[in-house]
Amino acid sequence: MTITMKQTGLDQAVSFHFHTAEESPQHPPGWKDDERWRLVQKVVDSPQFSKSPRLSQFLLYIVARTLEGRQSALTEQQIGVHVFGRPHGYRTVDDNIVRSYARQLRKRLAEYFGGDGVGHAMRIEIPLGGYLPEFIALAPQNPDLAIPPQAPAPAARARRRWPRSIVGICALFIYSVAIICLTWIVQARMIGRQSSPQPAHLLWKATLQGPGDTFIVPPDAGLNLVEDLSHQQLPLADYLRSDYLDRSLPGVDPHSDSDLRSQQFSDFTSLQLVAMLARLPEYNPARVLLRFPRDLRFDDLKRSNAVIIGSSCSNPWAVIADSMLNFRVQCDAGMRGATIVNLKPREGESASYSSHWNEPVHETYAVISFIPDLSGYGNLLLLGGLDAAATQAAGEALIRSDAITSILERARRPDGSLAPFEVLLRSTSIQASATDTKVIASRIRL
Repeated sequence: MTITMKQTGLDQAVSFHFHTAEESPQHPPGWKDDERWRLVQKVVDSPQFSKSPRLSQFLLYIVARTLEGRQSALTEQQIGVHVFGRPHGYRTVDDNIVRSYARQLRKRLAEYFGGDGVGHAMRIEIPLGGYLPEFIALAPQNPDLAIPPQAPAPAARARRRWPRSIVGICALFIYSVAIICLTWIVQARMIGRQSSPQPAHLLWKATLQGPGDTFIVPPDAGLNLVEDLSHQQLPLADYLRSDYLDRSLPGVDPHSDSDLRSQQFSDFTSLQLVAMLARLPEYNPARVLLRFPRDLRFDDLKRSNAVIIGSSCSNPWAVIADSMLNFRVQCDAGMRGATIVNLKPREGESASYSSHWNEPVHETYAVISFIPDLSGYGNLLLLGGLDAAATQAAGEALIRSDAITSILERARRPDGSLAPFEVLLRSTSIQASATDTKVIASRIRL
């Protein structure tokens, strides 16, 4: 069977190959004239899907199988074989490409039917726990064109029921654990108030105990490798559209290629920093959430605090603060390094700072920034360095040393709150480990 998708500026043939007589589908008469098939063609022609042929193939495949009456073939392994080119019999426990793309597909469908497809008579959903698409009738302008959704097979209904049961059990378990931990949390916060050193306590209170939850957002190391291999930075807007799924990576084998695009990789330096944050007396495990950057949304940052680790070269979310900062990390052309730009140099300061990152011993630089969040409701704490050693230095300067104590003292307002500030650090990197960290410039907005 060959299905052809026509996209704006792109004609692409998407082929699904059936290798045995048993696999050959029996098409119901006129199935391609089915209203549901016409709907899916509109979906894959939309801006949400036009730049992602793999997601379009995924959606076309599962809808075609459903309309053929072959729902039982919609297994993770069959999708991996026929959509993603995996060999027959591959182990899905070792290769999660189908599950990763399914998450993206559900997100894109929600975006489409919440925007361009809001006026359709039906919508497409893929319930969690399986890959069988559902066609949900809405309020079509012409009721005669509405086609009720197909009733799934009994086995499919059973598969969709058990996740809800597990969710209920998990919710009860989490509730029970929350009750048990409540006393511990209150005690930890009381101890934190008594033992937290000043003025660092002001910073961590504002970041970890401010209004709303706090998101800790580590770098996306997989994206960083995709950028390095393609020699092109991915802007935040393209990152949110998941354009990294389709960026060409010459010379990378298919398995490694899919891992870089679908797995959640971060670095050991960020792991160490998260562990240090968790040991702070102000840390509240009930309100601090670890969020991978691919799963973060702007709405998350409107009524919450965030600790964003890594520069914009490895964590696209770092750019949201650029308009408020004097010290900005900028990726060099071709992703061959980075530079910290000083927009308004003062006497004795340089206009830019860079490092010879490919030498075993070199000077490197990092920026610590504490600013209001996007809505002014909470706070953002950003740690961005020119390399991993610089980011390590920023984390240690915040938590383990008194390197920025004088900055925090000067940033303290009469009412006890902390004013926005920026700190530029210089360190020596010895085999990717930072030492001799010093503050060389700062800005405080009282």
